[in-house]
Amino acid sequence: MRILKNTNRKYCFIMEMEVRDYELDCEQIVNNANYFHYMEHTRHKFCSDAGLSFVEMHNQGIDAVVRKVEIEYISSLRGNETFLSCLRLERKGPRFVFHQDIMRPGGDLVCQALVNVVVLKNGKLTRGDELAKVFEKYIN
Repeated sequence: MRILKNTNRKYCFIMEMEVRDYELDCEQIVNNANYFHYMEHTRHKFCSDAGLSFVEMHNQGIDAVVRKVEIEYISSLRGNETFLSCLRLERKGPRFVFHQDIMRPGGDLVCQALVNVVVLKNGKLTRGDELAKVFEKYIN
């Protein structure tokens, strides 16, 4: 776990990203749907860095599927801003719960989300034990 400077939040994965012009709406702020893309990209990069990419998972018959997302928007990103996309992971029974925050480099929170993921093995719901082994050192 890593505690982010200027916050009391603990994360197992942090990546820096940048807003691209085409992600802005007519108000010149990031359109709300793009935060979902940022978070999904972060989860995929986390999985890959943890040792099992989404392609490798799928090739093994394992599919991690988003079941539910709760997101709270706090402030808006604007064009060319850099930001941090952070996550920590916990397991609740068969679900993996990603706590994901997007914040400015100084620690100001932009949005936060809870993303519940379930695991299918060859199309059937499982407890996700294969992924739990891969994520063992990251699960809170």
